[in-house]
Amino acid sequence: MKRITISALIIFAGLSSCQKQGVKEREQERLKVNLETISDIEAQPLSLQVKRLVEALNYLGHPLSQDTQSTLLNGAGSDGYAEAVQKVLDPLCLLMASINPESRVKLKQGPARPELVENGWAQFLIKVHNEAGVTAPLRVMSPNARPVNNSPADDVVNRWLEMQLFEGPPMQPNLSGLGLEYRIIQLYSRDQGKRMAEFTADVGQGTQDIGFRAKADVLFQARKSAPILLRVKDEKGRPAMAGFVIKDKWGRVYPSQAKRLAPDFSFHPQVYRADGESVHLPAGEYTIECSRGPEYLKKIERVTLDGQPRVLEFKLKRWIDPASRGWYSGDHHIHAAGCAHYANPTQGVYAKDMMRHCLGEDLKVGINLTWGPCFDYQKQFFTGQISKVSTETHLLRYDVEVSGFGSHRSGHLCLLRLKDQIYPGGDSKNHWPTLCLNTLRWAQAQGAVCGPAHSGWGLDVNTKDLPNYIIPPYSGIGANEYIVDVTHEVPGPDGKLVPAVDFMSMVDTPYIWEMNIWYHTLNCGFRTRISGETDFPCIYGQRVGIGRSYVKLDRRLDFDDWCQGVEDGRCYVSDGFSHIMDFRAENPKTMQTVEVGVSGSELQVQKGKVTFEAKVSALLGTEPDNSIRNRPYSQQPYWHIERARLGDTRNVKVELIVNGYPTESKEIPADGSLQDITFEADIAQSSWVAIRILQSSHTNPIFLRVDDKPIRASKRSAEWCLKGVDKCWSQKKGFIAEGELKDAEAAYSHARSVYTGILAECQTD
Repeated sequence: MKRITISALIIFAGLSSCQKQGVKEREQERLKVNLETISDIEAQPLSLQVKRLVEALNYLGHPLSQDTQSTLLNGAGSDGYAEAVQKVLDPLCLLMASINPESRVKLKQGPARPELVENGWAQFLIKVHNEAGVTAPLRVMSPNARPVNNSPADDVVNRWLEMQLFEGPPMQPNLSGLGLEYRIIQLYSRDQGKRMAEFTADVGQGTQDIGFRAKADVLFQARKSAPILLRVKDEKGRPAMAGFVIKDKWGRVYPSQAKRLAPDFSFHPQVYRADGESVHLPAGEYTIECSRGPEYLKKIERVTLDGQPRVLEFKLKRWIDPASRGWYSGDHHIHAAGCAHYANPTQGVYAKDMMRHCLGEDLKVGINLTWGPCFDYQKQFFTGQISKVSTETHLLRYDVEVSGFGSHRSGHLCLLRLKDQIYPGGDSKNHWPTLCLNTLRWAQAQGAVCGPAHSGWGLDVNTKDLPNYIIPPYSGIGANEYIVDVTHEVPGPDGKLVPAVDFMSMVDTPYIWEMNIWYHTLNCGFRTRISGETDFPCIYGQRVGIGRSYVKLDRRLDFDDWCQGVEDGRCYVSDGFSHIMDFRAENPKTMQTVEVGVSGSELQVQKGKVTFEAKVSALLGTEPDNSIRNRPYSQQPYWHIERARLGDTRNVKVELIVNGYPTESKEIPADGSLQDITFEADIAQSSWVAIRILQSSHTNPIFLRVDDKPIRASKRSAEWCLKGVDKCWSQKKGFIAEGELKDAEAAYSHARSVYTGILAECQTD
């Protein structure tokens, strides 16, 4: 008797003898399939359905061509739109589900090539003809994807498939009731070779069509994949982690984003791989983009794979290395749960997963903030010290964002360098203060470094002026109560009074909204610093480290020292594509100097000229990217070096800022070269001074004291702040718990008194 191998048994699993005969004939017939065209479909609701579909396919890394997208998105006002949509989308349909007026569902195979990939996900469309106007979910099932009726264990041979309908945003879980729409079905193949799958469909119990017409059998060809070993070295030849975006010649992303689990995220086109790790890819032509954050140049390789194991080598190259000069990058606002992260099968992801992302973006310090979603699960990773997954060159630590609980309605708070992560009186997030100031008192008492998150939310104004004197609505979750809290001092760890607020978060909200309030409070003499954040993956989900703080350290990388650098202002904020290092001021008369963040960043001067120096570098592409620079400042990306480009040149403007206004500027080429830059300003009163490349980088301020007087730079700023206190109270008083109302009233009253006193001391407008 002829022996049948296990591999042969698997290859032919699910195929009856009749089905095995004439497979070629069936394939030829399939290629001739044309789905019936549905008429009398109104264009406006169909266009909205199609828009969601296009967005979902882009999100899943399975985009339609630009010409196809243009046809689908721009033709809604033309005659024959529904017919044009079907002509474009029908060839992509694996199945067609027809729901008759009695809600019976009939299913048949569509013209899409039934091709899968071993150990990978593929996306297809299902065309839905909904004569009944049903608004229930469309359910598609397959015995090849899950056990049926307690089938025996040996039936695992037939269960080679995983399947799901993509129903997450921007798609809707239920049918719309429109006569025509398209759904996305995602299929994963465990095996390679030919495989048969049986599909059934319904829109609820008892809606399957009779006579087996609710069933469709599809013969798939699953392409073999092979391990591709990646050798990744940094600029010094050391093994490194990097991000890889892998696309085939149709622009489809590999590994498929459809159902990734950590450490690969479904909302990313990239995966992070270290030297010696691999990806599995089928035969084909690929473009592979390798990157390691904004300090490195992207490397693009085009390869043809034959389905056999392969080794690919990537040698990374920097255009700048701030850490070699003592400036260490960090992102103080990252989340391991919530927003784009999944909550199942685990509540968010682990420290080891987030560490890979920090390594892959060469982010020296990553701070995961536990917040409302999955708080009780994620709190296990807080230790009050750096995580064990940290390395000597890259640190990860867990801290807290007050968001989704407590005082968050008055503004979210980033609490860094905590020793205890839970407010006294409970063991979770449900008993925290509703007044930000009370939370800050608790955090500052344990030596934390504190500041509002995503500062611009609730401070939106309709102007391009910076500074401006429009009173914002104070209606959001940014630096709203900051207008009050900045006037307060609270006891620190040793009982001595310290500022209640150490820093404001920048980069992840529109720059005018977040910087305007900072400039006004600096003009009133307060010394809040700034720090860069991403709010990953909530405001930005593309990667960690979109907003960065570069902190100057005199010795090896240390988390506590890095946070202290943020508190002291010994840092600059950047998108990573421009850098302003070693900012210092010099009094020409006394030759005394001060570096930013050292000795309180304060320099005693006389009225007259003061000199400022810094080392500056920026990198722009040779050609303008109008898709970014022409966007309103209120649209992402809020900070980006492309927004700083001067005309069609490769130059950017570096500005000296005195009390909120540019007093001198210089144009530099953004070619990656490091340049010494010098400014001179005529200082007539106590002032704060900073350097910026607008919408790309900004230093912290240096404070100049004339005749040892406090900074009182602007009556209009003091008036703006005073009015802001009243506006903030009108918006936030309803969110304060009854037991804290007296505290809140006293806090706001104190702020009014302080600003009134500052206003009286101001000599200039």
